[in-house]
Amino acid sequence: MSALNKIIDSLNQYKDTKKDIKSLEKFFQVFPGGYGEGDKFIGVSVPNQRLISKKYYKEASVEELTKLLQSNIHEHRLTALFILVLKYQKSKSIHEQEQIAELYLNNLDYVNGWDLVDSSAHLILGAHLEKTGKYDILDELAESNHLWKQRVSIISTFHQIRQKNFKHSLRIAEKLVNHKHDLIHKAVGWMLREIGNRSLNDELPFLDKNAKIMPRTMLRYAVEKFEPSLKEKYMTIGQTNRKK
Repeated sequence: MSALNKIIDSLNQYKDTKKDIKSLEKFFQVFPGGYGEGDKFIGVSVPNQRLISKKYYKEASVEELTKLLQSNIHEHRLTALFILVLKYQKSKSIHEQEQIAELYLNNLDYVNGWDLVDSSAHLILGAHLEKTGKYDILDELAESNHLWKQRVSIISTFHQIRQKNFKHSLRIAEKLVNHKHDLIHKAVGWMLREIGNRSLNDELPFLDKNAKIMPRTMLRYAVEKFEPSLKEKYMTIGQTNRKK
């Protein structure tokens, strides 16, 4: 039996009840007009997907993982991404890492959920850009007018934030600061908060410039860990602008 079939069989063994699936469908907005419209779930928990990923990441080929990533079943795609992350992190081959990063970029249409993006973007693309220096890819994604590619563009920079390199996050945040979708507001605000957790001196100039125009959710995420008076200052700036 191929590794691909073993992975799918293992996922099927962990299927949950229809009631759980209905909850997942509601949570991930699979209804018409929702950001996850048309997605399908079989009800496998994330911890069980990670167990399967650890079991098969050595055995599964990149070609098999491409097929799994292109499945119409959400857990198939998320498990494929968990395995690709493990393969990328464990690989000692530059060629294999490049192959995985290229696969990832070529299949972003299938990285079409916030959990899929957040489980992979910084760990594959973000890590790989540090090796290649091709950070213009982030700008292309941010300017793509494609929700998930845009979320990938900002979440990828979490890798650089962890290295205390904030310039790419701030540049991409600037491009997305007026975005209309709540999922981008949350992602940008989250990365700004992560910058502030490490260096307020780097986050505050961005807020000084943009707090008055930032969507409320983005701003709220960005200042979440501030001490109360500083948080109130920036939230008031944003609120004052919205009342005009």
